[in-house]
Amino acid sequence: MTDELAERLERCYTGVVHDVMRACGFRHFTLPPELRPLLPEKRMAGAAFTIEGMAVPAADPHETLLAWTGLLSAAPAGYLWVCQPNDRTVALMGELSAEALKRKGIRGSVVDGGVRDTEFLIRLGFQTWSRFFTPRDIVGCWLPKTTGCEIRIGEVAIAPGDYLLGDRDGLVRIPRAHVGDVVTLAEATMRSENLVRNAILSGMDPQEAYLAQGKF
Repeated sequence: MTDELAERLERCYTGVVHDVMRACGFRHFTLPPELRPLLPEKRMAGAAFTIEGMAVPAADPHETLLAWTGLLSAAPAGYLWVCQPNDRTVALMGELSAEALKRKGIRGSVVDGGVRDTEFLIRLGFQTWSRFFTPRDIVGCWLPKTTGCEIRIGEVAIAPGDYLLGDRDGLVRIPRAHVGDVVTLAEATMRSENLVRNAILSGMDPQEAYLAQGKF
């Protein structure tokens, strides 16, 4: 699946998208800075396949693995895997899961919790955002509640199909209904910023460059 908007968004950067959205009056769209990428140099963008789960102490191991593999099967190609596990003890992404998702065409993952097998994920090139690493997996202690639902990460509500952009600076969420306009404005802003950059590199005073282009 080719997502033209995701490809265009991935050529932007979070700072310019943030500034465009702030100027448009959006609020609560920057995800918590505690979420960090395994591959800081790699941008990631796409529509969200949302998952919410819960810790279930002493859950049946077979049930947890059956439910987990069902999630992997349900993930649609071309999307981002975005999970609110409501848990701070287990890993919600690992070697076999990342391999399966990448082969399906999943563009990356965001987990408001833990991940494991990080060396493998790095070698695989599967961009994964998380809060922490742990060797502990979900077997016998975690189950999904629902998919395709609105989830919340920090102060940010993420609906199914909303877009996320992540780079070394962090993650931002763009509502699905507005992503086309936001991307177009971000692209125009980057062109203006290039004019300012070129002016400064040619020796123009920074304030004069700002006043001339209205951007900085």
